[in-house]
Amino acid sequence: MRVYIYFVIKSNSKTGGTFMTSFNIRSIGKIYTDEKGRFIKIDPPFIPALEALDGFTHINVIWWFSECDSDSDRDTLVTERPYKKGPRRMGIFSTSSPHRPNPIALSTAEILHVNHQNGEIQIAYIDANDNTPVLDLKPYTPSLDRIETPAVPEWCRHWPRSSEESADFDWDQEFNFQGHSPSRVPD
Repeated sequence: MRVYIYFVIKSNSKTGGTFMTSFNIRSIGKIYTDEKGRFIKIDPPFIPALEALDGFTHINVIWWFSECDSDSDRDTLVTERPYKKGPRRMGIFSTSSPHRPNPIALSTAEILHVNHQNGEIQIAYIDANDNTPVLDLKPYTPSLDRIETPAVPEWCRHWPRSSEESADFDWDQEFNFQGHSPSRVPD
């Protein structure tokens, strides 16, 4: 599956400025799982972009919530109690919900192996499903990607402070999927 998004740059005659209404993004590969593990399979034209990725232990994966890409998913701006201990209503920009105006996701994954010849990156885990389109990859670099003392709201301060700690955390006690009720953009 290849994702194409088109943006067009238009000029504003009153202000003289420009603004984007659409642009073009191509998927560079997809996520897949087999008996050997979890992988990012890079499309052949993009395999040369893997050069010098060796040595990085983690990668930022920008991917498309392809299973949540409908008009109703994109129109969701507010949701009712997605977290058991969170506020009753939350704007989508304060959640990790796949229901968003632009269903773009960002995950950091541990690199287990890079196969330059086949264009595959074996990763430890990613919160994306099989055949999920990958839009871009960037190496995780602590000097740019790590915040030493991030602040979060009181209701989620007990959450793990790292991805490593998250593996043993009981997330079922945090999410309220049964009570989750997305709200749509008003007509």
